[in-house]
Amino acid sequence: MINTLLHRQPTALDSALHRGLRLRLPVTDWSVASQLNAIFVSAIEFGDTCREFPIVFVRAGKEPDGREAVAPIAVLGLTHNENLYLSGERWRAQSMPAVLRNYPFGIGRLDEQRFAICLDMAYAGVDAPDGQPLFTPEGEKSPLLAQATTALESLEADIQRTRVIGHRLVELDLLREMRFDATLPDGRKHSVDGFLTVDERKVTDLPEAVVMELHRNGVLGLIHLHWVSLANMRRLVDWHAERSAA
Repeated sequence: MINTLLHRQPTALDSALHRGLRLRLPVTDWSVASQLNAIFVSAIEFGDTCREFPIVFVRAGKEPDGREAVAPIAVLGLTHNENLYLSGERWRAQSMPAVLRNYPFGIGRLDEQRFAICLDMAYAGVDAPDGQPLFTPEGEKSPLLAQATTALESLEADIQRTRVIGHRLVELDLLREMRFDATLPDGRKHSVDGFLTVDERKVTDLPEAVVMELHRNGVLGLIHLHWVSLANMRRLVDWHAERSAA
């Protein structure tokens, strides 16, 4: 998945063009993510993500068949281009969403069947003399690139499974618009809107057979993790107030 606020210069890797390219890892300066106020998280990440990040849903356009698409995101900031999980270059949380963990790599879809492994050429560690090679002298993937490719392919599969879950939430009409209102320590009001949450009343009113279906396929558990995660909005309010004061 390519995020234009993170991957500023995504380039599909080519063994002929990039055979001599070296890459310095791990990423130590996370200021590259300073403008991200939210980032996609897959369903498999909810268990870890809900402990430190609010998880909400956003509209993600239309599927090829015309169905509305929604996607879960971890909220990172309360205003545009604000990432409160950064303290200078340092990532403040114990966990990190998979899209970020895979940086500076990303996966770019060419169509429904094909994709390309991309590298953010704007990343400071690209072509570093002390970096690791991306390709062997023969043009094969190096261990570094092979490992990154496996991780990205796994993430892409998780993304597709998460899309199916989003479809089911839309089909059952379980999502509602939500507005988060907070009062900052200095008395100022702050509101965040434009996202969706699962409506607890609508879940309670579901037929027993549907509840059992959602329980068995794991969606009901994901809904509960989403609800638990919303308590982390208070953390963002506190961090936002600290940054504003500074």
